[in-house]
Amino acid sequence: MSEQEKSAAQQRIDNAVYGTPKIKPDEQRKYLGTFRERVCLTISVQELQEQDWTKALTAELDRGIGNLVFINGNLPHDEIHPYIQTAAKDNAQFTLKTDPEYKTDLDSLAVVVAAKTAVYQSPVDVKKRYPNLVNSNNSTTEKTNDQHQSFFHHLFHRKDRG
Repeated sequence: MSEQEKSAAQQRIDNAVYGTPKIKPDEQRKYLGTFRERVCLTISVQELQEQDWTKALTAELDRGIGNLVFINGNLPHDEIHPYIQTAAKDNAQFTLKTDPEYKTDLDSLAVVVAAKTAVYQSPVDVKKRYPNLVNSNNSTTEKTNDQHQSFFHHLFHRKDRG
């Protein structure tokens, strides 16, 4: 067996044992499984907690460049649910990424909109891409109070109560 054949055979064995090696694994980990050149929009965990960015997500999907939405599924469901609903409503393909390699630190990404091929969009950060949607008061307390009020409003003010 030649050296080249051994190398190919060893590569197949290594792939079977360890899995196929990833290209740019750190980049893929940061962008929830995709490459930077495919990314159209990013929303960090901190940005997600500061305000509702579903309008920015809709606007980005309406542009028609990227229709793949990757959502960090390791975040609490109540934080990501509006983005799942928005992606579904806008007929985007969305994937929840729940591997432990996707972190939930404030600087980690919560939502990534991407295309199937390279599009080289810049900027991709939601605050820079949609500055007109940035809340001037960025209060997480108000968002939390609205969510609690909505829950209780839903609970006690049902239309089907007789």
